[in-house]
Amino acid sequence: MRFAVSVLVILGIASIIGTVLKQNEPYTNYIVQFGQFWFDFFKLLGMYDVYHTGWFLVILVFLVLSTSLCIYRNTPLMLRELRAYREHAKESSLRSFSHQHEYHTPYSTEETTGRLGQFLNAHGWRYKVVEQENGDSLFAAKAGSYQRLGYILTHAAIVIICIGGLMDGNLVFKAQEMLGYKKIETRDVAEKAVPPESRMSPANLSFRANMTLPEGAGANAAFMRVRDGYLVQDLPFSIVLKQFRIQHYETGQPKSFESDIMIIDPELDEPVTATIKVNHPLIYKGVAIYQSDFGDGGSKLNFKVWNLRGEHATSIPFEGTVFNHYTVSGGNSPLSVELADFRMFNILNLSVDGKGKPRNVGPNVTFKVRDAEGQAREYVNYMNPLLLDGRRYYLSGVRAMQQDTYRYLRIPADEDDSIDGYMNFRAVMSDQSLYPEIVRRVSKLALSGHGDMAADTREKFEASVLQLLQAFNQGGFGRVAEMIDQAVPEAQRAGAAQAYLKVVTTAAFEAYAISRERAGLPPAQAGDEVQPFVEDSLHAMSDSFYYGAPLYMQLSGFEHRQSSGLQLTRSPGKTLVYSGSVLLVLGIFAMIYIRERRIWLLVKPESHRVLFAMSANRRNRDFEVEFVKVREKLARLLENQHVA
Repeated sequence: MRFAVSVLVILGIASIIGTVLKQNEPYTNYIVQFGQFWFDFFKLLGMYDVYHTGWFLVILVFLVLSTSLCIYRNTPLMLRELRAYREHAKESSLRSFSHQHEYHTPYSTEETTGRLGQFLNAHGWRYKVVEQENGDSLFAAKAGSYQRLGYILTHAAIVIICIGGLMDGNLVFKAQEMLGYKKIETRDVAEKAVPPESRMSPANLSFRANMTLPEGAGANAAFMRVRDGYLVQDLPFSIVLKQFRIQHYETGQPKSFESDIMIIDPELDEPVTATIKVNHPLIYKGVAIYQSDFGDGGSKLNFKVWNLRGEHATSIPFEGTVFNHYTVSGGNSPLSVELADFRMFNILNLSVDGKGKPRNVGPNVTFKVRDAEGQAREYVNYMNPLLLDGRRYYLSGVRAMQQDTYRYLRIPADEDDSIDGYMNFRAVMSDQSLYPEIVRRVSKLALSGHGDMAADTREKFEASVLQLLQAFNQGGFGRVAEMIDQAVPEAQRAGAAQAYLKVVTTAAFEAYAISRERAGLPPAQAGDEVQPFVEDSLHAMSDSFYYGAPLYMQLSGFEHRQSSGLQLTRSPGKTLVYSGSVLLVLGIFAMIYIRERRIWLLVKPESHRVLFAMSANRRNRDFEVEFVKVREKLARLLENQHVA
């Protein structure tokens, strides 16, 4: 019993872990969450799929066998005790009871036995009368004997629940994997290309698989995530997604979503149509089809591709479909672009203190850019400018690894909420043919009050401005800082940095003025709006050298296509688990709330006395109270006297 309780405690702890820790996630998610050391440790314990680990299933098998043997061995004895009245009790043993009392009755033997029989019947006691050899009559009565059924029901419930758990486990696959018939697929290949040894038959007893269907598409197979790979679960029918619908709150957060699906079964003349919602599945041929999530189903996207390194301010149009790969010209070598996801609604809290109200900031696109060496970075670009710190920016996040957090490039929006102003400005700052004109304007502005300055001093100043522009064009503020470190003594670097930054900013204002002239816009006036825009643009140009790609892909339009995430489960053990749970509740209720009590009434005709004895399986306060009540009622019944 102690060992069985310990095993049940282990199962309880494992079940808690399986509830708290999300199961069957990709291993990369666990590595990000726990780190490599704890990931390996938890993997060794099987924490990522607790209910299907070998040790968990072995414990279930052990409980089934041991508890079944316990039921087999003890049930006959409990049933005999359930039926037994213990009518062979002797007077000497009854007098040894701690709860006993003797009455002197004036009634005849026949009337006494009649009164006792009526009393027991009236109070719900089942009894049996036995005539003893010495002429005495023994009433052996009992109540609450069905309390013993609680033990049988509780143990049977454990067996039933464990059998249900084993039925819904992956014992079939484990056996096939051990024998070499099945193996986990770890390659990223199309479903049709998965070999038979990584596919499960439609007759598979139990499974939990997932399927993602774009609108208008269908499939007859789902994917089961297993450890670091997956298996394909073939279905005896096909599922077609006719339409997916989603409703949003005013903030843009999902409110409800549902799918109109069609079941195509070769055994049916007409397809079956149904609408499934969250917590409202369709059950067909023992397979429950749940609405689990949603995503993009291959939206068509339009981009403007901007060159972040060149001296041109024109963009190249580009069209693509989510989940497809493309080749885009990027500087000296072509780049591979993999469109990974498109989200039409994004709920963000952009307040400075984080106490603001989250709101929908519009669509974004997630994609990967892979260079000629195969190195990839993941990007997320927002379609609309976002309000940050009181100013509007086009935001683009970048990260090198899945577990890294995004680092964002902020491109300031111009007065028309467009990216064109920045791109025109950047093109001028990158066009070295315009540097002489920028230098001339800066020199004229800076030396306007020094008309008698020597020519060589003016030339040195203009050469310094030109050198700063070239350095900034090569590496942003980082390259300017390197130039300061190389040319200026350490004690003078702080002052030199401020002077150089002022020169770069002044040159940037002149470059911005030229960019507006080239775009046919009115001259920019230095003020509260222009200065922040120029400064933010300089930071964006400097940060672009760490952006990882020479291109900026601006999402300009889309044709949205949604997909529905379905979860398909076949769990024949579910009914057993539910039934076992009901039996477990009934058994525990019987053991806790039903008390077995027994009464013996020995009628002695010669002395006109009645010996009363009472016992219970649990001697608590309730039993003491009941004993007193029965004793007093028998006193009124047998001695014909009033007892207060």
